[in-house]
Parts: sequence; C-alpha cells; structure tokens
Amino acid sequence: MKRPDPTSAPLLQPIRLARAIRRARLFPAMLGAGMSLAGTLLATGAWADDTPPKNYGIDIKITAESEDDRDLGTAHGGDLNGIGIDLRPWAFGQWGQWSAYVMGQAVAATDTIQTDTLQSDEVDASGRDSSDDKREPDDAYLALREFWVDYAGLTQYPGEHLRFGRQRLRDDSGMWQDTNIEALNWTFDTTLLRAHLGAAQRFSEYRTDITDLAPEDEDRTHLFGDISTQWAPHHWVGLRLHHSDDSGNLPDPGETIDSLDKRSTGDLTWVGVEANGDGYNYRSQMPLNYWASATWLTGNRDRLTSAAVDGERVATGKQSGDVNAYGIDLGLRWNIDEQWRAGVGYARGSGGGHDGEDQYEQTGLQSNRSNFTGTRARVHRFGEAFRGELSNLQDATLFGAWQLRDDYDASVVYHKFWRVDGDSDIGNSGISAPLENNSKDIGQEVDLVVTKYFKQGLLPASMSQYIDEPSALVRFRGGVFKPGDAYGSHVDSTMHHAFVDFIWRF
Repeated sequence: MKRPDPTSAPLLQPIRLARAIRRARLFPAMLGAGMSLAGTLLATGAWADDTPPKNYGIDIKITAESEDDRDLGTAHGGDLNGIGIDLRPWAFGQWGQWSAYVMGQAVAATDTIQTDTLQSDEVDASGRDSSDDKREPDDAYLALREFWVDYAGLTQYPGEHLRFGRQRLRDDSGMWQDTNIEALNWTFDTTLLRAHLGAAQRFSEYRTDITDLAPEDEDRTHLFGDISTQWAPHHWVGLRLHHSDDSGNLPDPGETIDSLDKRSTGDLTWVGVEANGDGYNYRSQMPLNYWASATWLTGNRDRLTSAAVDGERVATGKQSGDVNAYGIDLGLRWNIDEQWRAGVGYARGSGGGHDGEDQYEQTGLQSNRSNFTGTRARVHRFGEAFRGELSNLQDATLFGAWQLRDDYDASVVYHKFWRVDGDSDIGNSGISAPLENNSKDIGQEVDLVVTKYFKQGLLPASMSQYIDEPSALVRFRGGVFKPGDAYGSHVDSTMHHAFVDFIWRF
C-alpha cells in the first residue's frame, strides 16, 4: 500500500487497469464503475507496459446518533435515536504526473441518522416536508462520494496540480468551502505562497435515495480563488474571492410552494481578507495562535415572498434588491503547555436592512467545521447542536482543550448566540422551531468532543492528504442547546444532539 514514486512509475495500459480492478474483490460494483470512468479520462496520456502498484482500502464507520427536540417541542416528533454502519471503499492510483481517486459509500442504519459530517441538515428537513420523496433520505443507501483525475505536470513545483471531477473542496476554516462537489480546481502550494483557482457546480447527490438537488444548488455555478503568503514563520495573510451565479427561477405569484422550490436567486460575490497564525494547526508550538477574517458580500438577490392560504404556502411575489453585507470571524488561542489550550472567538454576520440588503449569507459550500480548538478533532464553529450559519448571527465563544500525545484529545466549547436584527430570520441551523420578532437572544450551548485514537500506522502515507482522520478512532461529539427568548416562552428548555463514531481504516 505504499505510494508509487511519481517520477518513475509509468502509465499502465487500459486493459491491465481493467484487470487490476477486477482482481480487487473489495470493491463493490459502484466503485468499479467509478474507477473505470477515471481510467477512461486518463486514456489521453501515454501508456507504458509496466503496471505500477495500486493503493486501495476501505473505511468502516459505525455511528450512533441521539437527537432530542430539534423542533424544541413545537411540533410532533423531532427526536431521533439510531445506529448505523457506513462503508467507504476507495482506490487511488498514480502514473507519472497523472493520478486518479474514487470513493464509494454504502450505508445501513436503524433510522435516518447522519453518518457523514458533510451532510446538510437540510437533507432531512426538505425531505420530510416535501410532497414527494425526491430528497427524503432512506435508512440505507449507496453513494459515490468522490471520483476525480489529477494532473501535476503544469509546472515544476511539487505542490501544484489540476484536478477535475467530484472532489473535496475545503479551506482550513470550513467557513468558505468544505464539501464534495463536481469541480475543476487548480492548486498551487509552496512554503511561502498558496493559491487556488476553480469552478464548481453540483449536478447530482450521487445517492440512490436522493434523486433531486437541494433548491439552493439548482442552476447554481460557483467561481472561486484565493492567494496567501507567509510573511513570517507560521504567519499567513491572504485574499479570497468567491462568486455565485444562481440563475434558477422562483415560483410565480399564486403558485403553491413546495419545499423543493427555490427561495432566492441572484448574483453574489464574496471578497475576504484573512490573517492566520497557526489558528487551525493543532501541532503548533507557538504560545499564541490566532485567526482573523473579514468578508464583504455584494451583488443582487431576489427573495421569494409568500403567504399562508388554506394551510398552504402560496407565492405572492419577490423581494429584489442589492446586497451590501459583511461577516467577520476572530479567534485567539493560548497554548498553555503541550497538553492544555484555552481560547476565545467571536463571529458576526450582518442581517436585516431595507429589502434584506444587509443580510449576510455564506457561500453554500461551507461545513463550518475546523480545528479551531487546537486539537485534531474538527469541531463545529457554531455548536454541535445548533449548527448555525453566519447569517444575521452573532456568536461569542469560549473553549478549552486537552490532548495527550497522539492518543487522546478533548474540547469543551461554550457558545452564546444572538441575532443582529431581532426582526429578521437567521440562516440554516440544526433547530427547526420558528423565531419570534422583537428579540435577539437565540440561546446558548455547551459542546463536548472527546476522541481516543488507535493504531496510527494503518493509514497509508499516500492517502494523508485526502483523508481527515488517522486510521482508527472512537469519538464522542455532542452539544446541549438552551433556547433564548427569540424562540418564545412555549418551547422546551433544552435540546441535545450527540454522536458516537467508531472509525477503522484499512
């Protein structure tokens, strides 16, 4: 399972590639189809006689999930308790400057639990409220997570490559992008300079149970780029751009609105400046780490307006206007010693304004998960239970963390949430209860994330840049959310959301 030398391993013939795939009995049929696609795309290169060694394996993940009162007691249901298994077979091959990767997925569970931290909470929400089952998740499904081809020969720099296909796009903060999506992405990564440039659009979820895209992904194209430089050891400054062209259509006035109908369209551009001093590096030896970013959102946006008629939502028109909004994210972490860390954070996304012009929103590709607490475990920036989006939201954060060598780590995080505009809605979150006007107090939350790591050496070194975690671990991650006055006085006093994950990689 050793990664082949890219300077000496030649390209293999398509016939031998097909035979190698047939011999790999660990692959399900879907994975074999994906690798055949990758082989077809690679066929434009020069093929040689020798067959290089290949890398392949399988990730096994067992997840138990418990969620209590997502709706805060305002509707029937809202509770979830289940356990499931998530199998992810993968294969990676490299032939000279070319490489290819494919990962499949097979999930079976006792309930519709989330085995994937990249899965949006809107998958469940849109499926349960819809009049059809196009986005209703099943307890068991098959999926194709990634399939891409990579070429690293455009320049002589070892950290430069061009990648095409469904791939993981991610920045360190998780606030701009952290998702699997179809994209063409160019990466340039050296000691003193980093840059990305690309385009992305989601065409399918590649799951057997979800046959339609989320409304916000329909007819939406993303163009993005960033550049940063290391002006002193471990200190980076940079500029980031993202443009979203949403050319979809809103329902016409008088039409009944389905959960799969679009709620907004428009052209939006994010311009961000950022500074980072090992803010997301859990191995940092500096006494103080920090992160700071400021983003300006501009463009135009059309937002659907509606009214309740005979128990149904009916479109009444649209609210159109320019957008002039901002978001900031600040954090400071003190590395007390090799084991203990403590820190604070503050984030704010503007909201409200005339025709919603001040309403900030994120790019739609974010997960908001990162290593901001200073441990290897990635924690949600806005709560493991609340899981908010930076839109008309303020968040003050206190955290402490502990890690023991490469064997254990733990984080305790406290959040306090407010609305910026007490009469405007917030973005997506893990809470489905409605907000009331004239109150900014959303609530507060305490999170706990604890991990035990095993057998560090099982994961091949060649896959370290594609997989977040080491080879085996057991992790608890959970949060208890206490709603504030903005949810009214008739809601439950608390809700919780917790996971136990067991991961083993072969």
